[in-house]
Amino acid sequence: MRSKQIYDYILTNIERGEWEAHDKLPSVRSLAAELGVNRLTVFKVYKLLKQHGVAYVKEKSGYYVSPSKSAVEPDYFNSKNSSTAIQLTSNLSDIHRVAANYQFSQALIDPNLLPNLFLSEYVKKVFDKYPKLMGSYSTPQGDEELRDGLCQYFMRQYRVDLNIDEILITTGAQQAIDLLARILIRPLDAILVERPTYSAAIDIFRGHGARLVPVEFTPEGYDLEAIEKLMKQHRPRMFYMNPTFHNPTGYTLPPSQRKQLVELAERYRCMLVEDDAFHDIYFDEVPPQPLFMYDTYGWVVYLRSFSKYVAPGLRICAVFARKSMIEPLITAKSLADNGTPLVTQKIFLHYYQSERMQQHLEKLRIALQIRRDVLEEELSAAPIDWRWTTPQGGLNIWLHLPSDISCDALLHNCFQQSISFVPGHICDPLNDMQSWIRLSYSLMNEIQIREGIQQLAQIAQRVATTDSQPLFKPK
Repeated sequence: MRSKQIYDYILTNIERGEWEAHDKLPSVRSLAAELGVNRLTVFKVYKLLKQHGVAYVKEKSGYYVSPSKSAVEPDYFNSKNSSTAIQLTSNLSDIHRVAANYQFSQALIDPNLLPNLFLSEYVKKVFDKYPKLMGSYSTPQGDEELRDGLCQYFMRQYRVDLNIDEILITTGAQQAIDLLARILIRPLDAILVERPTYSAAIDIFRGHGARLVPVEFTPEGYDLEAIEKLMKQHRPRMFYMNPTFHNPTGYTLPPSQRKQLVELAERYRCMLVEDDAFHDIYFDEVPPQPLFMYDTYGWVVYLRSFSKYVAPGLRICAVFARKSMIEPLITAKSLADNGTPLVTQKIFLHYYQSERMQQHLEKLRIALQIRRDVLEEELSAAPIDWRWTTPQGGLNIWLHLPSDISCDALLHNCFQQSISFVPGHICDPLNDMQSWIRLSYSLMNEIQIREGIQQLAQIAQRVATTDSQPLFKPK
């Protein structure tokens, strides 16, 4: 497994352009020292890279990147638990590219539910107030006015002490995750991730050479005793989590576990990265307060993204952390893009501070709850023994398939009928959740949801009674 991780680490860095064609790779001695492994292990990986056309050798000089970087993964790496980050990303992007009439794969909000008219009014107001806006850059840390507005909101909401210097604005939550990986993860570092989890996070962490240690997440939350054992055994650098209206499951971590988890993080010096993308999309009750609010000593980094339910194109996420963590993040951010566009920050700020924002959220919650209810009605009406836990917020339902239905066969046949969903293995750090699928209810209206689930149920019945079960193979 260690050889596989080194292989993936090198291959991913080549794919990302860190090492280009004809660049010299680190020496066996230096890479072994950097990764803390035996030289023989690195030497074997380099031999495999050469064998697969990724690298070539110059006599008495070392290994170099081949002009052609399209390696064929050997059988040695072909177990179901060892797909590379590139393969995972390719599978998900293939699914999202399907022009399906019934899009259960996209965790996006129906544009008809977004405040498009109001937002266009605020765009005009912003340009009237800041006539030179298009000619101005943001600082890498983010617009001070926006950071101050967020700071004031969170202090009122949670009665905590915050400072604008403890906030960084990023271009979406995915960038925030990547920046944290850049400063926290070294190759082969252990990190804890939920099972299942946000698929893009799996790709990011593997791309940085991390060793992923799965933590089971159930409707009841975590097994804290199991987490403590993992922290003792692996000494992870971080625990990436999505504890509120979790993606893909919709589960929410109970309040009783939140404080205990922060205490474990402090005891074992494990940074908790709390991704809270769906906090404002609740239905019946306000969700528990974030783990960040229990943090006393700086062991929680809190990611709060907003643009998904205002305007996804704005791509606004706020990172809350101690200044000692924010400073290296600012450096990483400045190298990534030198600052999120100022115009999107100003537009979001002025809408976020308005009364219309709260009115929009109230209407949006009702609309999404109705769509969730319609989805559950149709699932319940289908003559199929699939199971799920009702989400109390967020955009997704995590559906368990009966044992006689192959997820691959179901996806293959659904694509032929213009229906898409996310297969569970893409969200699994072990790439092994073959009996689960994610259904998103936020992009389609109620009529489309009813029609789509009725057709999905019919296809599932056919798959269950068919001996031939074709595998989905992305083109």
